[in-house]
Amino acid sequence: MLTLIKMEEKYRPLLNEMMDEWTAAGETIIPYAIRKCDYHDFARYLDSLEVREDSTGRLVPDSTFFCLDTDRQKLVGAVNIRHRLNEGLLATGGHIGDGVRPSERGKGYGTQMIALALDECRKMGIDRVLMCCDETNRASARTIEKNGGVLENTLAGPDGNVVRHYWIELGAEG
Repeated sequence: MLTLIKMEEKYRPLLNEMMDEWTAAGETIIPYAIRKCDYHDFARYLDSLEVREDSTGRLVPDSTFFCLDTDRQKLVGAVNIRHRLNEGLLATGGHIGDGVRPSERGKGYGTQMIALALDECRKMGIDRVLMCCDETNRASARTIEKNGGVLENTLAGPDGNVVRHYWIELGAEG
């Protein structure tokens, strides 16, 4: 069974295992929120996982959750939920950033993880969720579509990548 958790000391060995695997694979770790700070410096890492306020207006408040497979006691990925959108997030980021560790892909975890993140969005009062993915990332597009994502458009991002923009209507009952 999958559940979203907040990182704490008791999960530190599971975090190290997941992040070490991702690093060894030589891939970019997604979402950015779980790689922006060195996980070996655990106290600093924990503090970096959530943005509360940003005086520059560039960042919005967000929450980071890790997806735990409770049957195997293994972290399979993570999600970062932005509480509101700014111009940059409207263009390329959306409300939810998510990633599944390399060894756990293709098992349906991404779809389940997004469903759990959408439940968290409902709790936060977000009833219309924007999710974005690169045009070439068909696996991400499928997980968004399986969770009710409706393609609004595709736009070239500032780096030239074409980004798909999906909206998911949550409503009161989901």
